Amino acid sequence: MKIGPYQLPNNLILAPMAGVTDRPFRQLCRALGAGMAVSEMVSSNSLLWGSAKTRRRADHRGEPAPKSVQIAGADPAMMAEAARHNAGQGAQIIDINMGCPAKKVCNVMAGSALLRDEALVGRILEAVVAAVEVPVTLKIRTGWDRDHRNAVTIARIAEDCGIQALAIHGRTRADGYRGEAEYDTIAEVKAAVGIPVIANGDITTPEKARFVLDYTGADAVMIGRAAQGRPWIFREIAHYLATGEHLPPPGPDEVRRILLGHLHNLYEFYGAHTGVRVARKHISWYSKGHPHGAAFRQAVNRVETTEEQLAMVNEFFDRLMERELAA
Repeated sequence: MKIGPYQLPNNLILAPMAGVTDRPFRQLCRALGAGMAVSEMVSSNSLLWGSAKTRRRADHRGEPAPKSVQIAGADPAMMAEAARHNAGQGAQIIDINMGCPAKKVCNVMAGSALLRDEALVGRILEAVVAAVEVPVTLKIRTGWDRDHRNAVTIARIAEDCGIQALAIHGRTRADGYRGEAEYDTIAEVKAAVGIPVIANGDITTPEKARFVLDYTGADAVMIGRAAQGRPWIFREIAHYLATGEHLPPPGPDEVRRILLGHLHNLYEFYGAHTGVRVARKHISWYSKGHPHGAAFRQAVNRVETTEEQLAMVNEFFDRLMERELAA
C-alpha cells in the first residue's frame, strides 16, 4: 500500500491512541511487524505546542519512515497552521482526526463531532492539504449516530480535497466503543472512492484481519486496542495473511524480553518518575490472562521506582516460566 510517495512494507497500521501510541510504543510495534504507526493526537492550538506533552507527542526521533502525526481541531486556519508546524518538525504524513469519540474532544466540535458539519469538514481538509507538501490522511467514523451514517459522503469530500488515504472505524460517534464494529459502511466507502481505505475496529485476531480485508475490500487494516500488551499481533497477522498459518504465540521468556525493553524505553523517554507511571498500564496489559495476574497488577501499581517495577516484573515472569517448565 502507498500513501503519497511512501510504499508501506505491509498493510498493517497501528492506530493513533491518546496516552498509548507514544514513540516507544510506535517503535516497538514497527519492530514487531506494523507497516506504519500514527502518533497520538496533537492539538491544533498553538498555545499548547511548547508544552512538554505536545513536544513528546510529536517526537519521532529514531523512527522509520513514514512518520505520521495526527492533528485535531475544528478551525481550518488553525489546522492548516498545525499541519505546517508539524511538517516543519519532521512529520512526513499529516493525519487529521475526525474519529475520536471522546467528550472532551467532541465538546469543542473536534474529532468525530465534525462529521455533523460536512461543509466544515471540506473547509478543514482543503486548508490542510493546501498548507503542506506532505501527504494528508484522514481518520473518521461511520457517522454521527446510526441514523446518520454519512461516511460515504465524507469520503467523497475527502477524495475531492486531495486526501491520500482514509481510515474508518466501524462505529459511529454515538457508539463510542460499545457493541460491535460493522464493516458494511466501510465496504460502501471503498466502493465509492479511489483513494486507499483502511478498515479499523475490533480487529483482534489474524482471522478477523483476513475477514475484514476480504469483506470490505479495504487496502489495509488499522489495529488499536488489540495491540495493547500484545504488540506482536502485527507479526502474527502478517504471517497469517502471507501463509494462512499461525505463528506460535510468544512464550513467557520472549514476552518478558519485549516488556523489559519497552519499560527501559519508557523510562528513557519520559524520565524515571513519569516513566514508572506510564509503564503501569502497559504492564497491566502484558500480564492480562496470566495466572495470578490480578494480584500482580495490584502490587506493581503501588511501586514508585524503576528498580522496584523491574524487579516485580522479573519475579512475575520467573514464576510463569517455572509453571511452564513444570507443566
